[in-house]
Amino acid sequence: MSSATRAVESPAELFIDVGHSQLNKKDEELCGDSIAVAESAVSLIVVCSDGLGSGVKASILASLTSKMASTMLQQGCSLEEVIETLAHTLPVCEVRGLAYSTFSILQVMRDGRAYLAEYDNPAAYYGHNGQLMEVPRRARVIGERVIREAYLELRPGDWVCLISDGVLHAGIGGIWNLGWGAERVGNFLRQVAGKNEDASSAAAEVTALVNKLYAGRPGDDASVVFVRTRLPHYLTVLFGPPRDQNSDRAVVEKLMAGPGRRIVCGGTTANIVSRELGREIRVDLGTMDARVPPTAYMDGIDLVTEGMLTVSYATEKIRSGVRLPDLAYKRDGASRLAALLLKGDRIQIMVGQALNPAHQSPEVPISLGLKNKVVEDLVRALQQRGKTVSVSYY
Repeated sequence: MSSATRAVESPAELFIDVGHSQLNKKDEELCGDSIAVAESAVSLIVVCSDGLGSGVKASILASLTSKMASTMLQQGCSLEEVIETLAHTLPVCEVRGLAYSTFSILQVMRDGRAYLAEYDNPAAYYGHNGQLMEVPRRARVIGERVIREAYLELRPGDWVCLISDGVLHAGIGGIWNLGWGAERVGNFLRQVAGKNEDASSAAAEVTALVNKLYAGRPGDDASVVFVRTRLPHYLTVLFGPPRDQNSDRAVVEKLMAGPGRRIVCGGTTANIVSRELGREIRVDLGTMDARVPPTAYMDGIDLVTEGMLTVSYATEKIRSGVRLPDLAYKRDGASRLAALLLKGDRIQIMVGQALNPAHQSPEVPISLGLKNKVVEDLVRALQQRGKTVSVSYY
């Protein structure tokens, strides 16, 4: 099970991309690990908790731990208060002498300062692009619990990965006598981080290999949380011509002034942009698809597509939970549009309000005649994937 990406942006333009992925222990319907991501006014908080055992009991214990810890930190409580509360709520198992739930907590401030706290969970990994870096940990006793903690300064290109012990034990008694192991996990994380994938794709790639090492039957719950800091990716989309033709030039100028990538959706819209910029449109018939019209090229524009159909099908793909690797080799307009939208962090959608007579025909599905409804559906799907979206109408 993979997550949607969550992110928070600092005033200094540091973007914190968070993604996670989990595997249930074989024959278990519930995961005995729990991951919680919460945002406060000043930070983003990630908690990865591992409940003792597996199944329903472990899931409840882990969920209690992650939810309590993330909520308390979100409300401004200190780590001491969090640990004390957890210690009183989740005592140590008298029979096995083990904590009912272990955890890792990562709190990243909006300026990149980060705090890491670990209790009996595997040590988190920290690196920059494709390089591993040492985590300067120290031990602290809080309420009879030994907490390993570290303070980090995250900058663009840095990453932190939290894991549960099911990742370290992958392949135990099979491919690896003693499991995958901390060193081999670290080496694989270096490779994954070096690809500069989004956080969700990186986390999913790790659990995919974990599942293979377990031969498709995980011997333990396995969780991966990948946190990457980078500069934000901006995207501006122009969808439809403006209501007032006298606004054409101003709207195109605003499109071109936007930072990052640019997308134009709609044939009439593309003709307006072509006219105002004095640039040729070149249709790529090789991108023709049974469901959507072909895309086109225009200098200075990253993607030119048809309007309603393409946007609707792109929204459908985004809503389905599709990941970027799934779209990597697709050439149709809806897939390429979905891929660019998923790569964006801050997305500005400029919606023209001119009516297209073709979309008012009773033979056309009603959703196509309601451009604003199509946009609302797209915005909702993007926000569910953790994107920051602004919409303006012309």
